[in-house]
Amino acid sequence: MQTATGQNHPSERVFPFKPWWGLLGCAAFMAVIVLMAPYSADITFRPDRAGTWWYYWQLPDATVWTRLAAWVPYSLHQIAIWYLIASAQRARPRYVFGLHLFNVQALAINAFFVLLHVLQTKLSYDGLAQDAHEATSMGSVTLMLFLIFLMENRRRGLFLGQPVQALYGVGDAVRRYHGYYFSWAIIYTFWYHPVEMTSGHLAGFAYMSLLILQSSLFFTRYHTNRWWTVFLECLFVMHGAVVAHTIMNQPGRSPWSAFLFGGVTTFLLIQMHGLGLSTQAKIAVAAPTLLLMAVFYANSGESVLGAPRLTMIMYAGTLLTALTVWILILIARRMGVPQARLVPGA
Repeated sequence: MQTATGQNHPSERVFPFKPWWGLLGCAAFMAVIVLMAPYSADITFRPDRAGTWWYYWQLPDATVWTRLAAWVPYSLHQIAIWYLIASAQRARPRYVFGLHLFNVQALAINAFFVLLHVLQTKLSYDGLAQDAHEATSMGSVTLMLFLIFLMENRRRGLFLGQPVQALYGVGDAVRRYHGYYFSWAIIYTFWYHPVEMTSGHLAGFAYMSLLILQSSLFFTRYHTNRWWTVFLECLFVMHGAVVAHTIMNQPGRSPWSAFLFGGVTTFLLIQMHGLGLSTQAKIAVAAPTLLLMAVFYANSGESVLGAPRLTMIMYAGTLLTALTVWILILIARRMGVPQARLVPGA
């Protein structure tokens, strides 16, 4: 609990923590990836057999043991974090500047399993991709972004700072239970991919390490810092642009600019309005950004419809997600789940 002076209440056991410690840990993880390379020098991968959705980095001759080497630690990782989230929710702790004991435990568990994944890749290589479609990995994190839009609707709105009041109840329900889904999306995606040294893999694992750090800081003030959370949201788009640039010459793939500028458009319409910026500051951010986009499309020859198309997909995805959550709430009510358990403060 925080006192009027901004310090934690002396009766709570709070462990000291500085945000840069976590960032240093993420950097150390990336250093381990580089130092342990190479990972697939002796593997001859199978050619593309499924077009756009073919995931290239899979063993051509996977066995029961190579599959178990990925699925067992993934499952243990996921169950351990879910247990900590449930325990923390039952304890109903205050948000603090520092770490609760369960945050320390989450950081330790995550550190152990992310390093184990590097070792597992080195020894048996395959991730979960051997048995799961690539859409499950990309889709899980994309859905997480839609859920964030719903959670933040009450505070920053969904269009130029204007909230959609009809979605307040859905957003509150998402806020209550988002930790379970978000932790699954992050951990599943992390274990889906084997560790590799391509630009796409390195960018992805750097991003995943930051998300894992964020997911370890639940019930702390760092977890709710708006500049930090928006930064993580925007990194999703930047990572997508890096991956798209890597594979942009393949048929059926969207150009990297559609991901990048689509994300920029979404930021200007939605995410920027949760940062507490003045109108003048928003204009100072938007004007040069839009000018840069105009200059790019005027000289690149790419379709200017790429950016708004991605933004419209995000809006459509958010509304479909809201409808799905609303249906789940109705089902839970029919099953007799108390209203207070569905929506905080109801």
